[in-house]
Amino acid sequence: MSNQPFPAAAKKNDVNDQEMLQVIADFLAMGHVDTIVVLFRHEPRYFAWTGSLLTDERYAVRLGVSVLFEHLTACCPQHLALALPGLIAQLDHPQPWVRGEAASVLGIIATTEALAPLRALLDDPSPQVVEIVRDILELD
Repeated sequence: MSNQPFPAAAKKNDVNDQEMLQVIADFLAMGHVDTIVVLFRHEPRYFAWTGSLLTDERYAVRLGVSVLFEHLTACCPQHLALALPGLIAQLDHPQPWVRGEAASVLGIIATTEALAPLRALLDDPSPQVVEIVRDILELD
Protein backbone atom coordinates (compact mmCIF):
# COMPACT_ATOMS: atom_id res chain seq x y z
CA MET A 1 0.00 0.00 0.00
CA SER A 2 1.42 3.36 -1.03
CA ASN A 3 1.80 6.23 1.42
CA GLN A 4 1.23 8.68 -1.45
CA PRO A 5 -2.37 8.42 -2.67
CA PHE A 6 -2.42 11.88 -4.24
CA PRO A 7 -0.50 11.21 -7.48
CA ALA A 8 -2.91 8.44 -8.47
CA ALA A 9 -5.87 10.62 -7.44
CA ALA A 10 -4.49 13.54 -9.44
CA LYS A 11 -4.06 11.34 -12.51
CA LYS A 12 -7.63 10.07 -12.12
CA ASN A 13 -8.92 13.65 -11.84
CA ASP A 14 -6.97 14.65 -14.97
CA VAL A 15 -8.71 11.89 -16.90
CA ASN A 16 -12.07 12.87 -15.46
CA ASP A 17 -11.42 16.53 -16.28
CA GLN A 18 -10.51 15.66 -19.87
CA GLU A 19 -13.65 13.56 -20.17
CA MET A 20 -15.77 16.35 -18.69
CA LEU A 21 -14.22 18.92 -21.03
CA GLN A 22 -15.16 16.65 -23.95
CA VAL A 23 -18.71 16.25 -22.62
CA ILE A 24 -19.06 20.03 -22.31
CA ALA A 25 -17.77 20.51 -25.87
CA ASP A 26 -20.11 17.82 -27.21
CA PHE A 27 -23.14 19.32 -25.43
CA LEU A 28 -22.28 22.77 -26.79
CA ALA A 29 -21.96 21.27 -30.27
CA MET A 30 -25.46 19.82 -29.90
CA GLY A 31 -26.85 23.18 -28.78
CA HIS A 32 -27.47 22.23 -25.16
CA VAL A 33 -26.18 25.52 -23.76
CA ASP A 34 -28.73 25.60 -20.92
CA THR A 35 -27.32 22.35 -19.56
CA ILE A 36 -23.79 23.75 -19.63
CA VAL A 37 -24.94 26.94 -17.88
CA VAL A 38 -26.18 24.73 -15.04
CA LEU A 39 -22.84 22.87 -14.94
CA PHE A 40 -20.82 26.11 -14.82
CA ARG A 41 -23.06 27.52 -12.08
CA HIS A 42 -22.62 24.34 -10.05
CA GLU A 43 -18.87 24.00 -10.67
CA PRO A 44 -17.19 27.41 -11.19
CA ARG A 45 -13.81 25.79 -11.90
CA TYR A 46 -15.15 25.00 -15.38
CA PHE A 47 -14.83 28.70 -16.22
CA ALA A 48 -11.06 28.13 -16.42
CA TRP A 49 -11.62 25.66 -19.28
CA THR A 50 -13.12 28.28 -21.60
CA GLY A 51 -9.88 28.92 -23.49
CA SER A 52 -9.49 25.20 -24.18
CA LEU A 53 -13.05 24.95 -25.49
CA LEU A 54 -12.28 27.63 -28.07
CA THR A 55 -9.63 25.43 -29.70
CA ASP A 56 -12.29 22.91 -30.72
CA GLU A 57 -12.47 22.76 -34.52
CA ARG A 58 -16.26 22.46 -34.43
CA TYR A 59 -17.77 25.86 -35.09
CA ALA A 60 -20.89 24.88 -33.11
CA VAL A 61 -18.74 24.44 -29.98
CA ARG A 62 -17.16 27.87 -30.35
CA LEU A 63 -20.52 29.47 -31.05
CA GLY A 64 -21.90 27.65 -28.03
CA VAL A 65 -19.18 29.18 -25.85
CA SER A 66 -20.25 32.66 -26.95
CA VAL A 67 -23.90 31.92 -26.20
CA LEU A 68 -22.87 30.34 -22.91
CA PHE A 69 -21.06 33.48 -21.84
CA GLU A 70 -24.01 35.66 -22.80
CA HIS A 71 -25.95 33.67 -20.19
CA LEU A 72 -23.14 33.51 -17.63
CA THR A 73 -22.56 37.27 -17.66
CA ALA A 74 -26.16 37.65 -16.49
CA CYS A 75 -26.31 34.84 -13.94
CA CYS A 76 -22.72 34.43 -12.66
CA PRO A 77 -20.78 37.68 -12.98
CA GLN A 78 -18.88 36.84 -9.81
CA HIS A 79 -17.17 33.91 -11.57
CA LEU A 80 -16.29 35.49 -14.94
CA ALA A 81 -12.75 36.38 -13.84
CA LEU A 82 -12.00 32.65 -13.61
CA ALA A 83 -12.24 32.44 -17.42
CA LEU A 84 -9.86 35.32 -18.11
CA PRO A 85 -6.45 33.56 -17.85
CA GLY A 86 -7.45 30.83 -20.31
CA LEU A 87 -9.04 33.30 -22.71
CA ILE A 88 -6.15 35.76 -22.57
CA ALA A 89 -3.69 32.91 -23.23
CA GLN A 90 -5.56 32.12 -26.47
CA LEU A 91 -4.93 35.65 -27.77
CA ASP A 92 -1.46 34.34 -28.70
CA HIS A 93 -2.71 31.14 -30.36
CA PRO A 94 -1.19 30.43 -33.81
CA GLN A 95 -4.66 30.01 -35.39
CA PRO A 96 -6.38 33.34 -36.10
CA TRP A 97 -9.85 31.85 -35.57
CA VAL A 98 -8.92 30.92 -32.00
CA ARG A 99 -7.61 34.45 -31.36
CA GLY A 100 -10.79 35.90 -32.80
CA GLU A 101 -13.04 33.63 -30.75
CA ALA A 102 -11.13 34.45 -27.56
CA ALA A 103 -11.41 38.17 -28.31
CA SER A 104 -15.16 37.77 -28.91
CA VAL A 105 -15.75 36.04 -25.58
CA LEU A 106 -13.62 38.64 -23.79
CA GLY A 107 -15.83 41.23 -25.47
CA ILE A 108 -18.93 39.50 -24.11
CA ILE A 109 -17.45 39.54 -20.61
CA ALA A 110 -16.65 43.22 -21.21
CA THR A 111 -14.98 43.99 -17.87
CA THR A 112 -11.96 46.27 -17.78
CA GLU A 113 -9.76 43.22 -17.15
CA ALA A 114 -11.28 41.38 -20.11
CA LEU A 115 -11.00 44.26 -22.57
CA ALA A 116 -7.52 45.52 -21.67
CA PRO A 117 -5.53 42.75 -23.44
CA LEU A 118 -7.48 43.22 -26.69
CA ARG A 119 -5.59 46.36 -27.71
CA ALA A 120 -2.53 44.21 -28.46
CA LEU A 121 -4.55 42.49 -31.22
CA LEU A 122 -5.02 45.73 -33.14
CA ASP A 123 -1.71 44.81 -34.80
CA ASP A 124 -2.68 41.18 -35.43
CA PRO A 125 -1.60 39.77 -38.81
CA SER A 126 -5.19 38.61 -39.45
CA PRO A 127 -7.47 41.38 -40.74
CA GLN A 128 -10.49 39.47 -39.39
CA VAL A 129 -9.05 39.46 -35.87
CA VAL A 130 -8.30 43.18 -36.11
CA GLU A 131 -11.86 43.81 -37.29
CA ILE A 132 -13.32 41.81 -34.38
CA VAL A 133 -11.23 43.74 -31.87
CA ARG A 134 -12.05 47.09 -33.46
CA ASP A 135 -15.76 46.24 -33.24
CA ILE A 136 -15.48 45.18 -29.60
CA LEU A 137 -13.51 48.30 -28.65
CA GLU A 138 -15.85 50.44 -30.79
CA LEU A 139 -13.02 51.95 -32.81
CA ASP A 140 -13.65 53.50 -36.22
